[in-house]
Amino acid sequence: MPSPLLRRFALISTLALVAAGASACDGGGTTTPTTPTTPTTTVTETFAGSITTNGAASFTFPTGAAGSVTATLRTITPVSTIQLSLALGTWNGISCQVVLTNDRATSGGSVTGNVSGSGTLCVRIADIGQVAGTSGFEIVVVHP
Repeated sequence: MPSPLLRRFALISTLALVAAGASACDGGGTTTPTTPTTPTTTVTETFAGSITTNGAASFTFPTGAAGSVTATLRTITPVSTIQLSLALGTWNGISCQVVLTNDRATSGGSVTGNVSGSGTLCVRIADIGQVAGTSGFEIVVVHP
């Protein structure tokens, strides 16, 4: 029968080997797997139409993710120098609830905001007292 000292030495040796083996398998720290980042794709939509004196028009569009939204008044015809109201808002199912507005937008004028996630937004254009008869327009919206 082995002596108590020999048994203790064998136990300590075994524990030392197990500890050494476990530390050899360790990578030296914990790592957190990274989630690949999916780049947000942007969508460009064009809306066109006409408004009359004191008139307005709204157009809806879906957003798929959080990000920047820009609406640009690309053209106004026949008089490109008149000013119109250009606005971005949220669509409530009935009307465009304006959040950001440029009440003196001319051709090339824009409105930019941020959306926090997917949903339905809207762009609205309106006469501010400068449309005589009928004016045509084209709006370009870039969104996630």
